[in-house]
Amino acid sequence: MNAPGDKTGRPVLKMIDLCVGYPSPSGEVLLFRDLNLTLSSGDLVCFMGPNGAGKSTLIRTLAGLHRPLRGAVERQGIRTMQRQGIPHTVSVVLTDRVSSANLTVRELITYGRYPHLDWRLKLTARDTHLVERVIDDLNLRNLIGRKIYQLSDGQMQMAMIARALAQDTPVLLLDEPTAHLDLNNRVEIMNLLREIAHQTGKAILIATHELDLALQTADLIWLTGKQEDMITGIPEDLVLNGSFDSVFMFKGFDLRTGKMQHEPYRNTPVTLSGKGHVYLWTRNALERCGYEVTTDKQRIGIEAHDAVSWTLRSGGAVREVSTINELLSFLQTIARS
Repeated sequence: MNAPGDKTGRPVLKMIDLCVGYPSPSGEVLLFRDLNLTLSSGDLVCFMGPNGAGKSTLIRTLAGLHRPLRGAVERQGIRTMQRQGIPHTVSVVLTDRVSSANLTVRELITYGRYPHLDWRLKLTARDTHLVERVIDDLNLRNLIGRKIYQLSDGQMQMAMIARALAQDTPVLLLDEPTAHLDLNNRVEIMNLLREIAHQTGKAILIATHELDLALQTADLIWLTGKQEDMITGIPEDLVLNGSFDSVFMFKGFDLRTGKMQHEPYRNTPVTLSGKGHVYLWTRNALERCGYEVTTDKQRIGIEAHDAVSWTLRSGGAVREVSTINELLSFLQTIARS
């Protein structure tokens, strides 16, 4: 079950016949069986699967916060078989809320440097530089004086990611790091983590539900269902071989095209021609509104132009429109005539 792909980086975290789960009064609850996966430096790995599959438990096990049922985790050549706390080679962002709400954002981020300090807990110039760099990289300068209790969920998530980055470890483990973030910040964080992995050689593992972003940023996907196993591969292969479909069992969504599936409920087929983003969004609007879009010649023909305009032909009539909304309104008029 070792992951395929470009392995130019050195292994920094290995699972050795790792069985993950937890004990219960009725016996073991086994989530993952005999995992032998590797995280290598410079890789951004997205760990995906449905709710309840055990993603958070595996993250906590790899971080040293949860004892494995069997097997071991090897971090930079050091093997651990039981819970020993978070090693200095790993930084982790979990979904747990920080209880020390009176901290400022700067103080929270600075805590990422504490594992590297001696008993005097005095920051060096390098420590300060790393903290300041992370603050700027995540655009948190306007928040550094705020108390944690004053932050929104999204701002708190960004601060926790900043703390982990300030720790500057070879391995970063993040559980749903983009939860509570808006689209712009989700994209920014995923791109930033990818850049950090590739430029600094850190190994980054992200448990996430962000399928669209994972497909576009991950070097490798770890994909789990509820079969105590793991499917690994690059995103494109897992799309084309049907692995994502078998795990998530998409309803009304075609992963190969990235679109929801719409049933044409209008008895009005149309011919659409054009190219680029104007054509794609025009097709999306037509299918969403129940029209069958085809390349065969129909009574109604639409040409989408790069200049964001449309020509509609029906019979001998020609109509020029400047918005898709206007196009849809005119189509309804034709359908009623």
